[in-house]
Amino acid sequence: MRLIASLVSMSMLLIPTAALSGQGFDVIVLGALGGIQDGNLSAYLIRPRGDRNAVACDAGSLVNGLKVAHDKGVFRDVKVPEGSTDSVIGHVLKSEIKGYLISHAHLDHVQGLVIASPDDSSKTIYSLPSVSAEIEQTYFNWKAWPNMLDRGQQPQLKKYHLEDLKPGETKELAGTKMSAAPFPLNHAGAESTAFLIESGDDAILCFGDTGPDEVQKASNIQDIWKAVADKVKQRKLKAIILEVSYTSDRPDHLLFGHLTPKWTHRTLRLLDQEAGGHALNGLPVVVSHIKYSLTDEQPQEAIRKELEAGNDLGVQFVIPEQGVLYHFQ
Repeated sequence: MRLIASLVSMSMLLIPTAALSGQGFDVIVLGALGGIQDGNLSAYLIRPRGDRNAVACDAGSLVNGLKVAHDKGVFRDVKVPEGSTDSVIGHVLKSEIKGYLISHAHLDHVQGLVIASPDDSSKTIYSLPSVSAEIEQTYFNWKAWPNMLDRGQQPQLKKYHLEDLKPGETKELAGTKMSAAPFPLNHAGAESTAFLIESGDDAILCFGDTGPDEVQKASNIQDIWKAVADKVKQRKLKAIILEVSYTSDRPDHLLFGHLTPKWTHRTLRLLDQEAGGHALNGLPVVVSHIKYSLTDEQPQEAIRKELEAGNDLGVQFVIPEQGVLYHFQ
C-alpha cells in the first residue's frame, strides 16, 4: 500500500489518472484545517483513480479550495464542454462533484456547501438522520440561508436532496462508481460520522471530528476498527483521513471531542490488533482538522514530530496541504 503524492505546487510529476483506473483513490484537499481559518476548512474531494466523478467528504471550504487546487495546476486536464459558460472551477463544482458526505453539522464542515449552494448544481447531501436534521434546521431555514433542500421550511427550492443514511448500511453514491457506509462517532456528545467509501475492492475511510473512546466512555472508534479490520489485513483500505486537532500536551478535559498524537497512536494500535498485528505498515493516515493558531507558530510541525516519534506501526502520516492532489493505491 503506497501513497503517491502529486504535489503540483512543489513541481513534482503529475501522474495521469486515466492510466491508473481501478487502483485506489485520488484525494484533493479542498480544506485541510479545523477551527477558525475560513477558506481552508475540512473538505476532501474523493474519486476513484481514472474517474472524474467525485464526492466531497465534508464541505467546510469548497470554492476557495477548488480555486487553490486550480492555481496549483491540479485541474490542468479538465476540459470544460464547448458552449459552457462555466470556468474550470465552476465545472468541477457543478459537474464533477456529484454529492456531499457530511460528517456533522458544525460550521467548519458545512460552510462551503451552504455558501456555494445558490450557484451549485442539483445533487445529494448524504448524512446520518441527526446530521440531516441539523443541516435543515440550522442553515437552510430561510433565516440563516434560503432553503435549498427538498424538505423543511417552505418554500423548498429543492437544489439538494437530503438523504438519510443508516449506520453501517452501504449506500450507492449517485453519479459515481463509489458507495459509502456511515459509522457514528462521538464528538463530545454530538453525533459525528466516519464514512467508509468503497470503489470495487478498494476502500478509504474518512473521519469527521471525534474524541478518544477512552475519554468519552464510548466504543465508536473501536466499533469502526472491527468493521474495517479485514480490509486492513487484506490491504484493501488504501488510506484513512483522521482528525488530530491538538498537540499531546492538551489536557483530556479540554479536548472537546478531538484527538491528539498520543490518542492517535493508541487508537491505531487497537486497529492493528484487530487486523492481526503488523498490518498498518505503510498505511497512509491523512492528518486532518489541525486547528489553526493565532500565534506566530502553527502546530503542524509539532504534531508531525509527535506522530513520527511514537510511530511504532510504520504508518505513513501525511500532513495535508490545501489544493494538493494525493494518490492512494
